Amino acid sequence: MAKQVVTAAKDGGVLVVRLASPENRNSLTTELRQQLGDAVAMAESDREVRTVFLTGDGPTFCSGGDLRMLQTASDPWPVHRRFRNLSRWLTPLITLDKPVVIGVRGQAVGGGMGLALTGDVLIAGEGAKFVAGFFRLGAIPDIGTMYHLPRLIGMARAKNFIFGGQTMTAQDALALGLAAKVVPDDQVETAGLAEAKRLADGPAEVMGLAKILMARSFETGLTDMFAYEGFGQVLAMSNPEFREGLAAAIEGRKADFAGAAAKAR
Repeated sequence: MAKQVVTAAKDGGVLVVRLASPENRNSLTTELRQQLGDAVAMAESDREVRTVFLTGDGPTFCSGGDLRMLQTASDPWPVHRRFRNLSRWLTPLITLDKPVVIGVRGQAVGGGMGLALTGDVLIAGEGAKFVAGFFRLGAIPDIGTMYHLPRLIGMARAKNFIFGGQTMTAQDALALGLAAKVVPDDQVETAGLAEAKRLADGPAEVMGLAKILMARSFETGLTDMFAYEGFGQVLAMSNPEFREGLAAAIEGRKADFAGAAAKAR
């Protein structure tokens, strides 16, 4: 039986997912990738889960690729198989139609930085450091880094960071808008879980729909985006969360979005 290197447990409407292999700095081993995929599948299929909080145990969020594995698995077909399998764990995480909060404590290196960029809200510890590190190995950035980083901070900044072999501190990430908040290292989990619960209490299903549509904005023209907005609003306004939010606004009370969604299940 494979060792459990990723854990997933529900805390109310939040699925808390932990990279739980601190002895190897939560590197992206085959087992970790497979189990992370299982956790994402659980989040996707369980309608009681309204948001995800992803963090790492130990002093390092994720150190990236498993270097020992790469010594024996860098021939064309093993590499091809690994990247073909991204659609089984990484793509579902990126496209999950629920808000995802990432809590980073310590280093996020290489693919670990790529993993940190997959969420919707990033909470960083004061000592967090983001390092691309791919060129140190003679590899190109992967795990979505070349997709997300230019979109998040702009192409010029992304190139300067990656080609310059730079290290981004938590405060750098905050100034660039990558991080939503910087907190003391020992408060990353508390702050991240609080943010995930806040989102879970909001119209999480509608947020998930907006997330899907926003992901198309860089490749889509204005007319098509207006069409997506229209079709999306048709769905949003037929959702129990909208009816609850509208009623609460009219009645001058706090909306119970999670309760409205639960009644409709």
